[in-house]
Amino acid sequence: MRDDGATTTSSTTTSEGYDPRLPGEGEGSWFTHMVSSITTWAGSALALSIAGSLIVVWAITGPLFHFSQTWQLMINTGTTIVTFLMVFVIQNSQNRDGRAIQTKLDEILHCIRDADDSLIGLEDLSEKDIEHVQRQVRETARRQDAQQARAS
Repeated sequence: MRDDGATTTSSTTTSEGYDPRLPGEGEGSWFTHMVSSITTWAGSALALSIAGSLIVVWAITGPLFHFSQTWQLMINTGTTIVTFLMVFVIQNSQNRDGRAIQTKLDEILHCIRDADDSLIGLEDLSEKDIEHVQRQVRETARRQDAQQARAS
């Protein structure tokens, strides 16, 4: 039991009792585990060192292969394949992180008594609608700040 009277739950369920994971993206999902491992490894100093070393080795072997088209094609093909795959891995990671952050923010809005619950799910609106809501929120904040300044 927490100090606020709510019961604590396992890491896979919220205080409301629902499982926030999407189907196929749970703790046991091989794909989620693989992408998480790849993004962690790809962002490491070891990965940077290996990539830099491969480029140095490639450059050093240039004179050995007389800077041939095959020699150039090797690095072009390798970097293209890695870049192509990493775009999707990074996008998956960004999407997962974005959903987690939005869910946390929605939960915060839901729990704060004076918060505007209509902002929950705002990320699903069109860009134009989001800009409109953003202007409204900023204007409301300015009015409230002005009222508080006058009251002080």
